[in-house]
Amino acid sequence: MPENGRRSPVSITRRTVLIGLGATALTGAGTGAYAVGVEPMRLTVTRYRLRPSGPWPSGLRLRIVALADIHACEPWMSLARIEGIVAAANALRGDVIVLLGDYVSGMRLVTRYVDAAEWAPVLGRLSAPLGTHAILGNHDWWEDKTAQARGTGPTIAGEALKRAGIRVLENDAVPLAIGGHAVWLAGLGDQLAFLPGRKRHGHPRIGIDDLPGTLAKIPDGAPAILMAHEPDIFPQVPPRIALTLSGHTHGGQVRLFGRSPVVPSRYGNRFAYGHVREQTDLIVSGGLGNSIAPVRLGVPPEIVVVDLGDAGNAAAEHAFFA
Repeated sequence: MPENGRRSPVSITRRTVLIGLGATALTGAGTGAYAVGVEPMRLTVTRYRLRPSGPWPSGLRLRIVALADIHACEPWMSLARIEGIVAAANALRGDVIVLLGDYVSGMRLVTRYVDAAEWAPVLGRLSAPLGTHAILGNHDWWEDKTAQARGTGPTIAGEALKRAGIRVLENDAVPLAIGGHAVWLAGLGDQLAFLPGRKRHGHPRIGIDDLPGTLAKIPDGAPAILMAHEPDIFPQVPPRIALTLSGHTHGGQVRLFGRSPVVPSRYGNRFAYGHVREQTDLIVSGGLGNSIAPVRLGVPPEIVVVDLGDAGNAAAEHAFFA
């Protein structure tokens, strides 16, 4: 059991479908072996070169390295594997590194849960000139029995990240000084922080997200980037935000011909994976770990690199790191 003693309840529909997909994959020896034993253990680097549609100073370039959905547990995301991901991320020479939530395991099919006291110091070795900044995900809240009972933080995961020297942004924003400009980095509180149906003192909502309050901390007209674990907030994000970065969906964990059969989003495939341009820009990472079942097919674990301000389009470029 994890250090806080909770195994996350999940949507029955999503659980049933994902496990069903895993069982279906296993009926074909080659596909099953790959989807369970090979692809979940791979590592890719996915690069986006993006000229923001929102406010962005001419000539300013910023490289963001993003890690999402680590879900620390053995054998799928051991400390040794996290150490390798950290080394790979550092080698990408980002100006800033962002962590997009869900460090805690969300599966029962594990041999051991890796506690925050173990994984957080490893993530503390991430290094970038503008620092490492994090938000929390739903599993970081769901697995924390004490935070669930209180109806508020702090969480075990959040406190562990802070002790490791990583700044955790929860409905907050900070300026990053680069190229003579201040680019604001904002982090939204999780939209699914509290389990439905639990009695919570003084907190009637499921989420703790406060988008208006977060945006109010950013000066008018300033270039800004938003971290939001779940991409479902994106339709509410105004054009003044140059880029929103999200995780949570894992790209559906099974993605064929550009679509995922199951996506944990009320918008389905609209925000399942990759780059979306609507009123502004969104990039959804496929994440690194697994949730519900250790199955990945067509969406290998990835580190995301975004070069903002570069000429060119946002078509993804994939390279297998390991």
